[in-house]
Amino acid sequence: MKKIKYSLILLPLAVLLTLAFCFRKTQPTDNPISIAVLQVLENYHYEPRDVNDEFSEKLFHLYVKRLDNSKRFFLQSDIDSLSVYKTLLDDEAKTGEYQYFEATNRMYARRVEVISKWYAEILAKPFNFKTDEYFDIDEDHAEFLNNDVELKEFWRKSIKQQVLEKLASKLDAQEKAQTRKDTFVKIKPYDTLESIARKEVLKTHNDWFNRLKKFDKKEKLSLYINSITELFDPHTSYFPPKDKENFDIRMSGKLEGIGAQLQEKDGFLKVASIVPGSPSYKQGDLKAGDIILKVAQGAGEPVDVTNMKIDDAIQLIRGKKGTEVRLTVKKLDESITIIPIIRDVVVLEDGFAKSAIVLKDGKKYGYINLPTFYVDMNDRSGRSCAKDIAIEIEKLKEDKVDGIILDLRNNGGGSLGDVIEIGGLFIKDGPITMVKSRGNKIEIYGDEDKSVLWNGPLTIMVNENSASASEILAAAMQDYHRAAIIGTTTFGKGTVQRFIELDDAFMTPENEKMGSLKITIQKFYRINGGTTQLAGVTPDILIPDRYRYIEYGEKDSEHPLGVDLIKKAPYSSDFDFSKQIAKAKKNSDKRIAQSQIFNEIERLALKIKAQSKRTHFTLSIDKYRAEQKEMDADNKAFEEGVKKIQAMDYTNTSSDNQLIGADAVKMKMKTDWNKAFEKDIYIQEAVEVLKDLK
Repeated sequence: MKKIKYSLILLPLAVLLTLAFCFRKTQPTDNPISIAVLQVLENYHYEPRDVNDEFSEKLFHLYVKRLDNSKRFFLQSDIDSLSVYKTLLDDEAKTGEYQYFEATNRMYARRVEVISKWYAEILAKPFNFKTDEYFDIDEDHAEFLNNDVELKEFWRKSIKQQVLEKLASKLDAQEKAQTRKDTFVKIKPYDTLESIARKEVLKTHNDWFNRLKKFDKKEKLSLYINSITELFDPHTSYFPPKDKENFDIRMSGKLEGIGAQLQEKDGFLKVASIVPGSPSYKQGDLKAGDIILKVAQGAGEPVDVTNMKIDDAIQLIRGKKGTEVRLTVKKLDESITIIPIIRDVVVLEDGFAKSAIVLKDGKKYGYINLPTFYVDMNDRSGRSCAKDIAIEIEKLKEDKVDGIILDLRNNGGGSLGDVIEIGGLFIKDGPITMVKSRGNKIEIYGDEDKSVLWNGPLTIMVNENSASASEILAAAMQDYHRAAIIGTTTFGKGTVQRFIELDDAFMTPENEKMGSLKITIQKFYRINGGTTQLAGVTPDILIPDRYRYIEYGEKDSEHPLGVDLIKKAPYSSDFDFSKQIAKAKKNSDKRIAQSQIFNEIERLALKIKAQSKRTHFTLSIDKYRAEQKEMDADNKAFEEGVKKIQAMDYTNTSSDNQLIGADAVKMKMKTDWNKAFEKDIYIQEAVEVLKDLK
C-alpha cells in the first residue's frame, strides 16, 4: 500500500504532474499543438482512441456543436459545404494543419455579421404579444435550418421570447407597486414598457455579439483542440498558458496581484469588489464601482483597457509581488484619478477550509466546510487542505464538540495526496482508494499513520456537485462504516488526470509557449472494488433536493469512460458506526417524511423535472404571465417555508475568537460566513444525524 505524496495531485476533476517524454520526430509546422496533443494522448491516455476517419467525423460535428450548440448560426447548407473535410480531420491533426478549422471560423464569422444586422432590425419594431404564438426549441434533437428565412424566423421568436420575459417582469413590478400604493414608482403605459424591454434586449445582444467578435483565433484554436481531447473523455483538455495560470491560482487559493474582483460591463473594466486584506484594500483608494480606464507598469506608459478583453486586462494588472501598477480610474462621481498600488500575495480566503460550532440541546457540534481539496502546487511547504482540516479538527476538539460534520457539497475535487491524509485523520490506517493505470496495473493508496485525530461521530455532506476527490473520501468513509454520508448522489467522476507541460518537450519554431494538457491517465476505485465512475456515491441518508431529478453528472456527458469493477482491497474498520448509521437513517427518513419544508422541496423537484423537459413555449403575454404566476406561487410558498426555519445557534471556536481578536475585517468575514449557513436545513439535519451516531 502506498501513501500518496504531493508529487501526485488529483485536481478539481484532475491531477498535476509534469512528465518528461520524447515525441516522435515530425516535420516543422507553424502550429504543432495538435501534433503534440495527439502524441501525448497516444502515449499516456488511459484508454487511447484510434484517430481515424470515424474519429474525424466525430470531431467534425463536435467542433460545429461547440461553436453553435443551439443551431442558431449555421445553416444545413453551411454544414454540407464543410462536409468535404469530414474524413480529413484525423490527417490534419497529425500534420498540424487546420484547413477545416479555418473554413469553419470564416463561415461562422460571416454568420455572426449577418445575424448582427437581423437582431437590430427585429428589435426596431414593437412585438404583438396578444397572438397565440409559440416558440419550439429542443437543443438536444434540433436540426440545422435550411435557409435564411427559417433562421431569421428562429431569431425573431427567440428575441420575442426574451422581450416577453422582460416585459412581463416590468408589468408585474408595476402592479405590485400599485398594490402597495407606492407613489415613488412612476407608472408607465404598456407600449412604453414594451419599448424599454426591447432596448434592454438590444443592449444584451450588442454585448453578446461584441464578445463574439472579440473571440480571437487563439481562443478558437483552444476550443478546437479541446474538441479533439474531449473525444477521448470529458476531463482530458488543453490549457493555453494563461488558462493554466488561472487554474493554478484556483488550486492554491492565492495569486500575486492587487486583490480586486473585476467584471466587464459595456466595454469597460469595472471593479466588482475588493478582497479584504489585499493590497487594494490596504491602499484604500480603489472602490467597488470604479471603472479602470488605463493600466501602467509603475512609471511606464499607460495602456488603454477600454474595450479590451477582460482576461488580457487582468494580465496587465497582475504581476510580481513588490512591483507597482498604476491604474487610471473613473470614480462614481465621474472624476478621473491615478491610483498606485504595490502588488502583493493575495489570499482568497473564501476557498479555504473553515469551521464553526453549532449549539443544539446543550451540546456542541463541529461544522467544517471544505470548498475544494486545494494545495499549493508550486510550494510543497505552502498551504494545503489536509493541514487546514487537521487544524480545524484540533480547534473543535479543544472546545469539546460531540461530533463533526464535514461539508463536501459543491466540492469538485483536488489534491489526491490531501484526500488520503484527510481520510487518515479518521481511521487508524488502511487503504483509502485504489488506482488502475493503463495496462491494468492496480495500486492501493492509503494511510500508514496509525494515529487518529478524530474517532468520534462523523457526518459527511455531499450533493450532485461533489466530485472526484470528494467522492474518494465519501466512498472510503462509507466503506469503513466510519461516517454517515448524507445528501444526494454525487457527480460520478472516477478518473484521474495529470498535467503534462507541452513546452517541456515540444516548442514551436518561434519558441511560443504551447501550454499544458490535462490528460486522463488512471481510474480510481472504492476500496470495496466498486467504482464511482458514472454511478457516483449514493449517500446512506438521502435528502430531497430541488434538482434531484435533473439529468446531471458524468453520466450526462458525451464521451465518458465506462464502468468496471476490480478486486476489493484488504481492510477492516476500527471504528464501525454501521449500527448507529442504520438508526440515524431510520430516524432521518421519519423526520424528512414529516417535514413540511422537505415535502415542499420534493414537490418543487418534480415540477422542475417537468419544466426541464419542455420544448414548447408560449409567446402570448397573458399565457406567459399565468404560467409565471403559478411558478411564483410555488416559489413564494417555498420562501415562506424557509422563513419559518429556525436559525441555528452557532459560535466561533475559541481559537478563532483569539485569532480574530479586535480585527474588524476578520470579524466581519467570519460573521458573514457563519450567517450564510444559519438556516441551512441540510446542515440542521446533519446535526440530528450526528446525535444518533453518538
